[in-house]
Amino acid sequence: AHLAFDEFKGVDRQLHFICLDGDSHQVVQILRTRYKKNLLKYFGRFSPQARANVKTVTMDLNFYYQDIVRACFPNAQIVIARFHMIQMLTRSFNSLRVQVMKTFDKRSRQYQLLKSPWKLYLKKFDELEKVHSRYNWHYKDCLTQAQVVTEGINTSTALENSYNLMQSFIQAVETNNTQELKSLITSKDSIGTLMLKTLLTFKYNLKAVLNGAALPYSNGCLEGFNRKIKQIERTAFGYSNFINLLTRIRLEENQYKENILT
Repeated sequence: AHLAFDEFKGVDRQLHFICLDGDSHQVVQILRTRYKKNLLKYFGRFSPQARANVKTVTMDLNFYYQDIVRACFPNAQIVIARFHMIQMLTRSFNSLRVQVMKTFDKRSRQYQLLKSPWKLYLKKFDELEKVHSRYNWHYKDCLTQAQVVTEGINTSTALENSYNLMQSFIQAVETNNTQELKSLITSKDSIGTLMLKTLLTFKYNLKAVLNGAALPYSNGCLEGFNRKIKQIERTAFGYSNFINLLTRIRLEENQYKENILT
């Protein structure tokens, strides 16, 4: 009833398609390629009744996966994974931070505030230290983490608006507030070009994005399984044969199930 779509790099760095059951987190199928015609052919083997039973399909913002869902699963809702939404938004903000940073002299205080503590800008503001200040030799001052971020974003109106939007977006996703999410996506504040493109992408996929915030399904199980596949490939120093890779993945999957049962 609930599926999750994604891909992973395998033989010759080619992208292979993987599909998981959203409830049991078990592998449904792994295909050699992720081409649209191959996926339509595979899912077309199932009866119309079986495909009509699918309620949700969770995925990233890959546009042709949505075409496959509409063609094969008439009753399924498309769900954009929360991880991919927040990742896309934070990358857009980080690009804007670098762009604003480069407008200042490398020896200036503004440049150092935006460069050295860059990880602080990607954290939730509520998690930043607001009491104990620390000396930093880059900008030669004693500031708390919250003071660093506040002074850094104040160097640009677009950067401040983008930061506030990103923080509000993350909070809205965590609290399943779809109304707040919708208003943020349609926001007309002055923000960077990449951030604007990200919001336009969300607006184009508005229903799927709101489903991602409202429904409990995500691609977390799939991302975890892809990490296991990467470890399998790393242990074997790569695979030159897809069947061997697939066999090894299935063996590891069965061993994992047996350990749980015992």
